[in-house]
Formats: sequence, C-alpha cells, structure tokens
Amino acid sequence: MESILKGKHIVLGITGGIAAYKSVTLLRLLIKAGAEVQVVITPSGKEFITPVTLAALSGKPVVSEFFTANTGEWHSHVDLGLWADLMVIAPATASTIGKMANGIADNMLVTTYLSAKEHVMIAPAMDLDMMAHPSTTRNLATLASYGVEIIEPAAGELASHLVGKGRMEEPEKIFERIESYFSRQCDMQGKRVAITAGPTFEKLDPVRFIGNYSTGKMGFALAEECAERGAEVTLICGPVSLEISHPNIRRINVESAREMLEASKEPFSKADIGIFSAAVADYRPEMRADSKIKREGVDDMTLHLVKNPDIAATLAADKRVDQKFVGFALETDHEHENAVKKLTKKNLDMVVLNSLNDKGAGFGTDTNKITIIRRDGTETTFPLKSKREVARDIIDGLIR
Repeated sequence: MESILKGKHIVLGITGGIAAYKSVTLLRLLIKAGAEVQVVITPSGKEFITPVTLAALSGKPVVSEFFTANTGEWHSHVDLGLWADLMVIAPATASTIGKMANGIADNMLVTTYLSAKEHVMIAPAMDLDMMAHPSTTRNLATLASYGVEIIEPAAGELASHLVGKGRMEEPEKIFERIESYFSRQCDMQGKRVAITAGPTFEKLDPVRFIGNYSTGKMGFALAEECAERGAEVTLICGPVSLEISHPNIRRINVESAREMLEASKEPFSKADIGIFSAAVADYRPEMRADSKIKREGVDDMTLHLVKNPDIAATLAADKRVDQKFVGFALETDHEHENAVKKLTKKNLDMVVLNSLNDKGAGFGTDTNKITIIRRDGTETTFPLKSKREVARDIIDGLIR
C-alpha cells in the first residue's frame, strides 16, 4: 500500500540540542515513506549533527544560512514556506521556541517558520528545569494558540543525567504524528459543516446591549480544523474581533440570537455536521429604544426580558438520521448533570462540557479543558489544551 507521505514536501528543522541525533532516524523514516525532505538547521545544530550526513540521507543540500558564502546563492525562506506541505522542528530547543513565539527572525529556521503557509509541528527537547520554566510554558502556549502542534516531550533520563520531562519524543512516534496529520487532511473531504460561534448582543438602545464574554475563539478553531481537513464550512458568528482566511470557510456575521437562528437555518439543514459553539443570549429586552436612553430624571430602571429562541433545540428538532449535531455546555455547577440533560433535550449526538470552575477554560482564554459526552453514554475527558488542539480532539471524536 502506498504511503500517505509519498510526494509530500516536508521541511525538517533541526536545532542545537543533543536530541539532534534522533533527527537522523526521523529523516530516514520520512525518506523511506516517499516524502521529499528539505533540512533546515540552525548554526548551533551543526555542532551536534553534520550537514553532510543530513544531505546524504535527504538527497538535498542542507540549508543553514541565508546565502552560500562562496557563491552568494540566496536561500529563500519564502520559497521554502510556500513549498512545504508540513514543517516539523525536531528537536526544538527553548531558544528556538522563544524566538518562534516572539517573531525573532535571526536565523534561517525561524524565518522559514514565519513564512510557512501550512501546518507546523514542534518536538521540544531540553532539560527538565528549562521545560518547566514559566517562560517556556508561556512560549509553548503562545505557539499552540497560533495553531502549532506541540509533540509533548517524554519523561526519562536527560543529558544532564537528571530524570524528568524534557526528552524529545522518539522519532517513530513523531513519524506517526506526521502520518496522522496527513490522514486528517482528507477525512472530511466533501463534508459540509455548519458552526455557530461567539456571543450574541441583544440591544437595549442604539448604544447599549446585553451580551456575554464569549470571544468566538473555540468556534473559529473548530472552523479552521474542519476546513483544513477538507470540509466546506459555514461559520455563523456573533460580534467578534477575530479574522479568518481559509478558502473553505464562508463567514456570516450576525448580531442577535434571532438573527443567528435565521442565518443558521439553511446551512444547518444542508450540513453533514452541525456544531453549536456560540454563547447565545437566553433572553433579550422586550422593548428596544429607538434613541439612547437618558438617565436624567430617572433614579432606577426595570428591564423586562423575554426568552430568545433555543437555536440548537430548534434546528436539531428536524435533524436527519445522517446528520451529526454537537452542542456545548459551559457550566458553573452541576456540570455533568446539566450537560447530559442538554444532550437528550436538544436531540444532540455529542455535548462538549467545559466548566468555569476549571482554570484556563471557558470564555476569553486561548485554552480549554473539556469532557466529551456522547449519546451512547461514553465519555472522554481531556487535560487543559490550546483551543486548536481541543478542536482537533472534538472533530476526531466526532468522525472516528
């Protein structure tokens, strides 16, 4: 059977760590699978593994500097970024991770990363204290929020002879992650997905509204994940500041819950998969003033609120047997009980539960901690991850 990597263009970045010797095995695995591999190595990386060895295995001259000193030949990081179907940096040292997270483009590898148009994976490798340092943790979280896939290091004996987390994952495991990435690229080909995202604003008057703290980050991450896996995505979103550029995503902007319902009817009726990730206001003001409400002469004011339509329940009521619908449950108490009720009451196939009691989960963060509850009664709980990684887990759980 032909490898899914055959003909794929992969940039393999190597940085200056003792784990660089493992990159030789990874390179051999990629070449054996039929991939075209361009090695980009940092100057310090050459202290650990020679370009001659890497060039012999890859069949391509290794790129390290911006130009070849004796000929003046320019190595274009832009061309490399456009050429690559995937960029993998293994090992990724604390220094390179910091430079990537902060856009410090002082070598060929980081400039290539900044020019990369496709997916990027990194396999960190460093001593346990460096791995646990707040700056490293913050930089990794920043990269994850950019969509970089972090291949977590393993625990074991390190170069310092200390034992802890920091060993670069084994080349065979990294190779499996690469295969998995390319497998995902076509697993939603031809599927139509409809997603609601962000808050809704319910106007009191022309300048004031009732809303919530949703930023839309989770919904946008889901849209990007589905689009990258080949799906045609319609994203119906409330007022958010996020931008999206994937050609497979059609964006519809709305403001209120009723507008979101109307805009969602057609996309959800045609969708193979529907995801309700928006934080829709449950209530709206019964009356909306046509001009700004003044406070002069008014000591207090009473608002009368009326229920908004339940978008998930309304659209899922007519769900076809060949459709799969997913809802979200953001809870503060009785989390599991409320999520299970939502699953059955709203005719959903899966509910994603997150709690505001979990630090780093919920509104306004780049991370989330979820439990997936399925209609068949099975559940999966995940640790705190970036919302892009959470999106991957949700879609994996939905289609596999």
